[in-house]
Amino acid sequence: MASLIGFYSLIFGLCVSFLIILFSIKNFRNSNIFDNKIISLTFLQFFLVIVSFLSLILSFVKSDFSNQTVFNHSHTTKPLFYKVSGTWGNHEGSLLLWLLVLTLFIFIFLLKSKEHNKQYRILTLLFQQIIIIGFFIFVIKTSNPFNYIFPVPNEGLGLNPILQDPALAIHPPILYLGYVGTSIIFSSTLAATSLNYISKEWAKHIKQWILISWIFLTLGILLGSIWAYYELGWGGFWFWDPVENISLMPWLALTSLLHCILVLEKRLALTSWVVVLSISTFTLSMCGTFLVRSGILNSVHTFANDPERGLFILIFLFCLIFLSLFIFFFFHKTKNKDSNSFFWFSKETSILINNWFMIYFLTVVLIGTTYPIFLEVISSKKISVGPPFYNKLIIPFLIPFLFAMAIGPKLSWIKSDLKNKSYLILFLIISLLLSAIIIKSFNINFLINTILVTSAFYLFFITLRDFFIKGFKNLAQNLTHFGFSLLILSILFNNIFSTEIITNLKIGETFETDKYKINFESIEQKEEQNFKAIIGKFNIKNFDGNIEIMKPELRIYNQPNIVTSEADIKTNLLVDKFMTMNLVQNQDYFNIRYQIKPFMLWIWFSVTLISFGGLISLFKKKYEA
Repeated sequence: MASLIGFYSLIFGLCVSFLIILFSIKNFRNSNIFDNKIISLTFLQFFLVIVSFLSLILSFVKSDFSNQTVFNHSHTTKPLFYKVSGTWGNHEGSLLLWLLVLTLFIFIFLLKSKEHNKQYRILTLLFQQIIIIGFFIFVIKTSNPFNYIFPVPNEGLGLNPILQDPALAIHPPILYLGYVGTSIIFSSTLAATSLNYISKEWAKHIKQWILISWIFLTLGILLGSIWAYYELGWGGFWFWDPVENISLMPWLALTSLLHCILVLEKRLALTSWVVVLSISTFTLSMCGTFLVRSGILNSVHTFANDPERGLFILIFLFCLIFLSLFIFFFFHKTKNKDSNSFFWFSKETSILINNWFMIYFLTVVLIGTTYPIFLEVISSKKISVGPPFYNKLIIPFLIPFLFAMAIGPKLSWIKSDLKNKSYLILFLIISLLLSAIIIKSFNINFLINTILVTSAFYLFFITLRDFFIKGFKNLAQNLTHFGFSLLILSILFNNIFSTEIITNLKIGETFETDKYKINFESIEQKEEQNFKAIIGKFNIKNFDGNIEIMKPELRIYNQPNIVTSEADIKTNLLVDKFMTMNLVQNQDYFNIRYQIKPFMLWIWFSVTLISFGGLISLFKKKYEA
């Protein structure tokens, strides 16, 4: 019954889309007052999608295996929390969540934009409805979450065990709020461009939506990174996995767009940048959906899929890109040509430089992610692009980017000078000396690491100074930039000072290095609701005499029958001690991986600071002077 209600709610929601378009076109032509029936219909559409989504949740909670999605991704022994989160832990359910957020955001947009031009609101709604209709058809035709199975099975296949995790349960909804938020930016920008409505007031209005998307996307990436760190046993915060990259690309574009909108808000400049980045950000979000669901990418994150789904998204994406490019080239007008020419030493120029760096980083990530795909199509050769590729192309440009980011916010709008900026030189000298001492002490590759750490320290000291000197003035910017500087510094120290031991041990054996002695004491077994656990006990003695007990696990899930490795992580303010064990097939020993990862906690904390800075900017009433 729930599946039937859910399916027909989707059908009626699609019908309401056409009604909204009909009323919108009529209202656009014939009246100067916005028709409130349109808002009522938009709410009705949102309500119907909510009913559909709740019906799917109910089917999962009840373990209704007559529903194919529930059968494929649930099991009676699965805890209730994971039954609910399993609703969006699959292709069909996650697309229904996309649709839910799409309809929610356009409804909120109409409520929050009452002071704006009627035609602009209607045109934004029309562009958004094109996207919504595309997703309705996609869900109903190729990804129906309410397909019926007969005869009804007694038991389901179960949810992938690595998805049965609290962080991953909330990761997709938060990430989707970021992704789908870019659709409102896209629709709004196309509407404003079509009507020549781009102005300072529009910039202030759309900045709120950019911030909302940026905050949720940042938090979504953070949660995904934390999950991969402790659940997949990779022992790090980022591995340039293709699906990780797909979330990073719209974030880079969105960060550039956020800086551009600040200039547009002050000077009505960089309008072309704003339009192009708005289109690019949404396109990258859609590309991510296409690549993850088409079967093209090989990643732990990818969904079970078929080519028909990928083809539909690809055609739909090309239609949206063609529409947006047509509007950009035929309707976009620069209101003031002089507004795009800046004095070389000004805040506007620093933001422009920031944008070029961001676009370069985005291009590197895009090439690294898509190049293996094209190579396989052309030559049938399979390659993977890993950290060495990104490090070689990003690190040399990261150094000037960090210096530019440290100096840029200190400049004035329109024109700046170097008066009272002597502290910039002082901090540079301090950063250089401190970096040289640290790198020399640890006997690491001196030149490149010294320059890199110097640039990170320089940004850190400059942003730290802003807290003490400026107080609550520009708090959002200061907090976000300080969080970013702390992130870069933590990442550098994490990469430079990490150590790793990989060995094979039997129970009772000991592995010894000049710094660590690892003794595999014993194993014990434990039975939980839907898995059995084999827990290893390891006694680790450090070179300074301290003893650490580590207990990594192997979990054997009953449905589906899969073995996963659960890391044991000991965390303090400065360092993480990380251990995993894996059974070597047809052998009586285990593969042991022990890592020392400095500043992991500071990486998570710094990204939280960055997000919090965005949140402050979203809620503050008085904008930067």
